[in-house]
Amino acid sequence: MAVFRTIFIAGAGIGGLTAALALAARGLRVVVLEKAERLEEVGAGLQLSPNASHILVGLALPDRLKQRVVTPEAISIMSARAGGELLQLPLGEAASARAGAPYWVVHRADLQMALAEQVQNCPDIELRLGTTFEGAAANPDGVTIFHRSGNSRQQEPASLLIGADGVWSEVRKHLFPEVQPRFSGLIAWRGTFDAAELPKEFPSRRVQLWMGPNAHLVVYPIAGERQVNVVAVLPGAWSRPGWSAPGDSAEVINAFPASCWPNMARMILGAVNAWQKWALFGVPEGCAWSKGSIALLGDAVHAMLPFAAQGAGMAIEDAAVLAQHLSGKAMESTAGIAAALEHYGRVRRARVMQVQRAARRQGRIYHLTGLAALARDLTIRALGPKFMLARQDWIYGWRL
Repeated sequence: MAVFRTIFIAGAGIGGLTAALALAARGLRVVVLEKAERLEEVGAGLQLSPNASHILVGLALPDRLKQRVVTPEAISIMSARAGGELLQLPLGEAASARAGAPYWVVHRADLQMALAEQVQNCPDIELRLGTTFEGAAANPDGVTIFHRSGNSRQQEPASLLIGADGVWSEVRKHLFPEVQPRFSGLIAWRGTFDAAELPKEFPSRRVQLWMGPNAHLVVYPIAGERQVNVVAVLPGAWSRPGWSAPGDSAEVINAFPASCWPNMARMILGAVNAWQKWALFGVPEGCAWSKGSIALLGDAVHAMLPFAAQGAGMAIEDAAVLAQHLSGKAMESTAGIAAALEHYGRVRRARVMQVQRAARRQGRIYHLTGLAALARDLTIRALGPKFMLARQDWIYGWRL
């Protein structure tokens, strides 16, 4: 197949695999390079609101996901100060029908595996595990990709390269070495437990968002309701790069004292047998999205705080928009490709920055203390579920 129809993607995460499927659906050949020898169960649960799930539906993922995702009935907004629920935001099948796409919660590994299975069944996509991206150089026909598998270093021509390799992106480092991830001062503690351990009165098909002093807690079912995913976000100085490291249960539980947090929240924390902690880093907003025949996608260009539950969603949106821009005449010349990639960045930048800022703002609201927390709780109750859900329309209602 002609070089001008071949695209390389560095990174087989959610964004990279979604981009591969979206590009192949437009008749392009894709090679995905992934440094891991196998796709392992890393990360934690994800929330996929309709702006992201409609893209996965369009890529024929539902059949692969139906045993892995959960469609929650509602999001319960909980207050540690108030001792329980402030209100519920209705989701479920009825809300999904209104939005034109479902609201899903899923383990990251389950979503990645479903995407990988779809990729492996697509003749126009080649997934190369155990292959590390090492560099790229422009050439008259596009770009030359340098990569390594074991002791073998190779170079191959391609029309363009997409860096979907996360916050510590090697592609971004190659393009813009001056752009460095910044530690947020926050640590996400992640764990799961068997759903059978939940008390009978616990609403198992809901997402619970607990807001409290200088911390918050998110709880929801995953793996077809067989497990419960727990994420606790706390301030801290530990800032090791990477997805996760083992965490001390006592440290996270001590950060949620009985004097500030109700029994239900502490019961959830106590049910987790093993914690992993993840230092939360972001990418500065001013990072460019492309240069010549190379573009960035997802966390590689806009890693954000998790308070809007849109990290995976923004990467999925990126993938769909990028594929749209690389269709038709855009792929007929290097100049056309460079222009398409530059336009992709312009189209995505404003929306992603708006979501990044919303996430930071919501994080400050979640962690309020004292009278400010009281005012927050009273405001949320006064606004009511209809208005609170409508405030998310600008995110959930996005369509390609």
